[in-house]
Amino acid sequence: MKRRSFVGAGSAFGIIAVVAPSGHGQGLKVLKIGNAAGLNDAQQCFITCGRHPRLGYYAAEGVDVEFVNMSNPSQTMQAIATGQVTFGTVTPALFLPTLAKNPGLDVVAVYKWLPRPASAIIVKKNSPVQTMADLKGKRIGVRNLGDPGMPTARMALLDSGVDDSGVEYIAIGDAGTAGSALEKGRVDAMATFDTAAARVELAGFQVRYIPLTKSFTDIGWSWFGVTRKNLREDRQHLVGLFRGLAKSTIFARTNLAEAIRIHWDLYPESKPKSKSDEEGRKEVEFILRDRKDAWMPYADDPDQRMGPSTARDWQTQVQIASDITKNPNLAKELGDPARIYSNDLIDDVNKFDRKAIVEQARAFKL
Repeated sequence: MKRRSFVGAGSAFGIIAVVAPSGHGQGLKVLKIGNAAGLNDAQQCFITCGRHPRLGYYAAEGVDVEFVNMSNPSQTMQAIATGQVTFGTVTPALFLPTLAKNPGLDVVAVYKWLPRPASAIIVKKNSPVQTMADLKGKRIGVRNLGDPGMPTARMALLDSGVDDSGVEYIAIGDAGTAGSALEKGRVDAMATFDTAAARVELAGFQVRYIPLTKSFTDIGWSWFGVTRKNLREDRQHLVGLFRGLAKSTIFARTNLAEAIRIHWDLYPESKPKSKSDEEGRKEVEFILRDRKDAWMPYADDPDQRMGPSTARDWQTQVQIASDITKNPNLAKELGDPARIYSNDLIDDVNKFDRKAIVEQARAFKL
């Protein structure tokens, strides 16, 4: 898109798989991330590349990162609140209604990792659907019913002046399974992440992207959340974590090919088994073709720091969540916006030489 036009581990959350990082540094504090994507692959290179010994972005801060795979962002939120993981994705359309219903939920958004939109609505190439308005009363596929696809579709429909009360949301999975559901007419469209839409294309299905509306342009899209307890009691390690993440993100945006290779070097089990490294790398670059830009602020944003929230971000997200849930009292139920987000870490997170990271990335060869 142009500038303007994610009972304990077993029972309460389902099966949670821990993806152990290769080569934990001695003496580093290991911070677990709830991985809403559900699998470890090179799509996460913007987080993982800084773990490499030749970069050492996290190690320099005394921390290391370990993935805990989850099925969706809803599960991730609960895992943060209960201490299963230290941090993970906070998606506003799911987070805000949950927070309003559960005022004691100890999760706060502290780092905006997607300052730009990262969602897509796709249809099969020859579909008669041309706009969001054409999806009134239709069947929209989502990865699963705890996924942000449903609120994303509702948001886009509302922006198009369409009541989604007649829309049926159907879980259709990912990649080839999702593409088949589109192709065979089980659903009329799919609402998902940009990266998941790209996987449908890679599975061999020809799709078309429906133009998205004003709510998909100039507001933050997804955050990492932590507990206020950790924010209060372990601030130093959280600053180090997100500083390492900021450096990793800038590296990956600057030299995506090497960031992918680094990810595979750290997690060799995530390398594709049925194709060459070159073919695999090109596929990941295709998947991240739009996402890599969404990691960064727009060039004309006045605040070029990594990770900050704005009051407008959250005012707009509260309004969107209110519209989606048909709850006009949501803002009142949430109360003080300070309970939703915090910029407490951001100044310290950004205390590094950004130009040096860019230069290092441009020159890096694994």
